[in-house]
Amino acid sequence: MAHSISTQAGISGTALDPDIERFMARIAQSYASQRPIADCTPAEARAVAEFVRAPWTAGGPEMARTFEVKVPTPHGEVRVRLHDPCPSTQPKPVLVYAHGGGWVMFSLDTHDRLMREYASRAGVIVAGVDYALSPEARFPVALEQIAAAIVWIRAHAHELGADPDRIAAGGDSAGANMALASAVMLRDRGETGLLKALHLHYGAFDNVIAPEWESRFGGPDSMLTSAEMDRFWENYLRGPADAGNPLAVPAKAALEGLPPAFLTIPECDVLTGQSLELARRMEASGVRVRAQIYKGATHSFLEAVEISPLAAKALQDGADWLKAELTAGLAQSRQ
Repeated sequence: MAHSISTQAGISGTALDPDIERFMARIAQSYASQRPIADCTPAEARAVAEFVRAPWTAGGPEMARTFEVKVPTPHGEVRVRLHDPCPSTQPKPVLVYAHGGGWVMFSLDTHDRLMREYASRAGVIVAGVDYALSPEARFPVALEQIAAAIVWIRAHAHELGADPDRIAAGGDSAGANMALASAVMLRDRGETGLLKALHLHYGAFDNVIAPEWESRFGGPDSMLTSAEMDRFWENYLRGPADAGNPLAVPAKAALEGLPPAFLTIPECDVLTGQSLELARRMEASGVRVRAQIYKGATHSFLEAVEISPLAAKALQDGADWLKAELTAGLAQSRQ
């Protein structure tokens, strides 16, 4: 792993990056101007979340083309938005991206800038999947939609200007959970070589938060609280049996045979321990992994790229790794 985490006492005693602290304050101020999420229906909560995140998705790189396609899945068609950063006569790698939001909220729009940032910085097509949200559509609906989108993109790669042999899966928070789970699902179906890389940012990999992480970074002043995470899991899983399913809780999955992975890990996040444990298990399972910890960062910090050099550095680190992995994949496919 690239760094080890510091042993500071918690949010109140941890030196947050000042730009990330400003980001948190502005997010909190926006939420305070709206009806409390706890009092909202799912539809109302999503509208609040879209309002709060809207200022952070504006600006950023312009794409040569952005277009949408409808992809058939076992649970109906899903919309996939593709960002192509630059004209080219050669097919480009693809990053299939699952946005975060606790399986309950957020959208392609709230994560549009993140997807464009990765497209521009890595020189790849980023394909965001507009998967069905919980609690209306619980596990495994969204996961199976994402896996179906990956398979469809490979089959239709040439129509999209993409390289079918250079596909990665990624996402943040709940999206990172499903990107990892989709790799496990495809491996178990015999599609071991379909994905060439995993791009996972502050993922929700386990439905149980270890007490030391909950006490340090899960309190009410955190960017993501342990109480919020508990509610997200309650809305995603159908019942207690799903908590033992490694496709729902990929912390319980066997990891052998998965593609190389990049983990973006903020130091001050209630989910940090889950990423560290995943990185440890990946290494023990023979999976090549880079786990990069960002000191003073919180959950969702990549969205602060407009004001945060730390977020910009993390985006660039992940993009550089992805570009290198998928370029190596091109060389191997031509041998």
